[in-house]
Amino acid sequence: MSVLMRDEAQARAQFLDVQRYTIDLDLTAGEETFDSRTVIQFTALTAGDTFVELKPATLRSISLDGHALDPADLDENRFPLTALTAGPHELRIDAAMRYSRTGEGMHRFTDPTDNETYVYTQLFLEDVQRVFAAFDQPDLKSVFALTVTAPEGWTVLGNGIAEHTGDGRWTLAPTPPVSTYLVAVAAGPFHSVTTEHAGLPFGIHCRRSMAPHLDADADEILDITRACFDRFQEKFDEPYPFDSYDQAFVPEFNAGAMENPGLVTFRDEFIYRSAVTDTERQTRGMVIAHEMAHMWFGDLVTLAWWDDIWLNESFAEYMGYQTLAEATRFTDTWVDFGVARKGWGYDADQRPSTHPVAPDPAAVPDTASAMLNFDGISYAKGASALRQLVAWLGEKDFLAGINTHFARHKFGNATLADFIDNLASATDRDVHAWADQWLRTTGVDTLTPHIGESDTTWSLTVDHHGTRPHHITVGTYDHAIDTQSGPDRLVLRDRFDIGIPQAGDDNPQAGDVTTTRPGRRPALVVLNDNDLTYAKIRLDPDSWTTLQAGLSGIPDALTRAVVWNAARDMVRDGELAPASYLEAARAHLPHETDLALLQGVLAFADTQVAARYITPEDRPAALATLTALTRDLIRRTEDGSRPGLRLTAVRHFIDAATQPDTIHGWLTEGTVPGGPELDPELRWRILTRLAVLGATDEQAIAAELEADPSATGQEGAARCRAALPTPEAKAAAWHAMFTDDTLSNYLFTATAQGFWQPEQTDLVTAYVPRYYPDATALAVRRGPAIADAAGRYAFPAYAIDADSLHLGDQALADDALIPTLRRKLTDQIDDLRRALTVRNAH
Repeated sequence: MSVLMRDEAQARAQFLDVQRYTIDLDLTAGEETFDSRTVIQFTALTAGDTFVELKPATLRSISLDGHALDPADLDENRFPLTALTAGPHELRIDAAMRYSRTGEGMHRFTDPTDNETYVYTQLFLEDVQRVFAAFDQPDLKSVFALTVTAPEGWTVLGNGIAEHTGDGRWTLAPTPPVSTYLVAVAAGPFHSVTTEHAGLPFGIHCRRSMAPHLDADADEILDITRACFDRFQEKFDEPYPFDSYDQAFVPEFNAGAMENPGLVTFRDEFIYRSAVTDTERQTRGMVIAHEMAHMWFGDLVTLAWWDDIWLNESFAEYMGYQTLAEATRFTDTWVDFGVARKGWGYDADQRPSTHPVAPDPAAVPDTASAMLNFDGISYAKGASALRQLVAWLGEKDFLAGINTHFARHKFGNATLADFIDNLASATDRDVHAWADQWLRTTGVDTLTPHIGESDTTWSLTVDHHGTRPHHITVGTYDHAIDTQSGPDRLVLRDRFDIGIPQAGDDNPQAGDVTTTRPGRRPALVVLNDNDLTYAKIRLDPDSWTTLQAGLSGIPDALTRAVVWNAARDMVRDGELAPASYLEAARAHLPHETDLALLQGVLAFADTQVAARYITPEDRPAALATLTALTRDLIRRTEDGSRPGLRLTAVRHFIDAATQPDTIHGWLTEGTVPGGPELDPELRWRILTRLAVLGATDEQAIAAELEADPSATGQEGAARCRAALPTPEAKAAAWHAMFTDDTLSNYLFTATAQGFWQPEQTDLVTAYVPRYYPDATALAVRRGPAIADAAGRYAFPAYAIDADSLHLGDQALADDALIPTLRRKLTDQIDDLRRALTVRNAH
């Protein structure tokens, strides 16, 4: 399929004005294809040539202004429109289009629980052409009017209010001008909960088989939706721009969610079948708020080209966390961001594939390269940059600039230059210089404290390795005098703000700052104490000594998140032994009260430290440490007062098990002694670990699948079967992933997650060299979504040695790599190199 070049898009935007799409979809044509009939009304601003995109199974007919064109002229995904005269035109296309099993275009899913079928669209970034013909670029906005024919008993949802007119026919209210990638349809026998708020219809929808689980959480989901909606209405001068607000939780969704105007689609894992922690509920709330922010920033005002994708995602990421904290009971969202999300940005920004938050337009020459920038930089780093901007600018001026932006560009398109100009209009500060320093640069600055002391004062010098200016808070802490607080408790002495100026290659010391404070030096000095900037933080030796005994005694969870992030970065940079990180976790996590911190630190300890940074010889000891830690947490929560802490501990106890007896006993009894009872998620988790340990078999997996035949059960069984430590199981899993091409996106991911295990490196050694050619060929055959899954989940992440690194470096020279897979391999191989470096350093 030809990708769209930026230069082509700019030329077409100057050539065309697109007024209206009238689209008729027939979803009753069979299981493989659906019918798509499109009428496009557009104006050629001058005489000339252009093209329209579509990717049909069969192009039946196409006509321009009533004159038939030859369907055979379709060239891959482009149909040429030549010798257009200046003025209005009407293009009609009749085609059969293929359903997808990869989450791209029109995805079709049959629920194994009740055999009901559902379809939904995911048209981002250039997949509208899999559903209907279009001039597919974000700056050719248009009105979209859709009608849909669906089987009787189905509900059809779309961007506008849907009206059922009988005989399976549905008419969707025409949209205001929106971009092609934002058009959305979802259809099936949905279970729905509807209400009205602020004069608009609101609805939440899911598969019928998940109805009890949606109903259990409907009040929470709708309460968060209403609260965030009202808060955005207070923040933004422009009213909500669409006629309804539906949220559909759909199966096998590739992203977390998609901001389709009036119809947000979410992965239906957000409808919880099993017990979850309050932090996971907070994450769902954040995603709800994130997608709602897009209704203004992304949908009302849309990027002109994909180099400005950060304008969408960074803004929604920042607003998601901030608005959820302001409007709901989840008031500590930035702790979760700091410990679980921010590292995504730090990691991405230290890889060879790093890019500026706002890349140069020349660095995004086509849609294929644009897709690569949906990463930790566009989301987590961009949100961190905006948080630093708000700290520097002030929220009042920030929102004033945002509202100017909306007013000037509503239902249109805007660029980074427009955004910065609008912010600058609301303040005397030099926002343009800030943008150059923060948005046009790459890499992570490092801030290191150096402490001096005299009889009556102490001094702090901040060594600034990097170039960006920073506005940070410094927190100072002393040991608690009150012995009732415990011997290792810390109390806040003071917080003060300092500005760290920009440094440059010609004068790197320009960014260093010294400040003098009264009194003796504190026991602990924490830079960036409120986590308002984006930089790696180091600790002075005396502060680190204090933390070894007192980390869990820091009174504020956000400060603890900053410290844990500093320790995480020190491990990744080879400055702190992985075993020392585990020792700190063992000492302090049993006393941790913040769920987000517990989950974030345990996740890093388990999936990175014990699985990759510790050598295979030391892994049993690392797992023993995690087992002891989680056992302490389980004992501590026996009174039932902290179910989230207990659930987190139980999960990680299972994952760290080196002997099957205890967890096998839980599975047999159907409960953890003292709770919780085993729900489907915990049962499949235990069975997966037993499979890794060679303590279960196909008969047990099949029996569990018979008890839980749901889609999640199918994925659990695929994961377990791939994890069995036998040559036959590995061969079958490899064939399913890389040869027969029938796995859906989710089943492919589950199989890949089971295949590679740290305990099984010898068993799968022969598959390491096979991975690169097989993944390359798979990506060519099945496209970007499966290529992403193959690079993300099927990569041999535990083959950490020089030979594996050499194989990876050789593979990157293969011209056959499609961009999505090349980017994933570049990142994975750099992570492998880092893991090998960390191992060799200790």
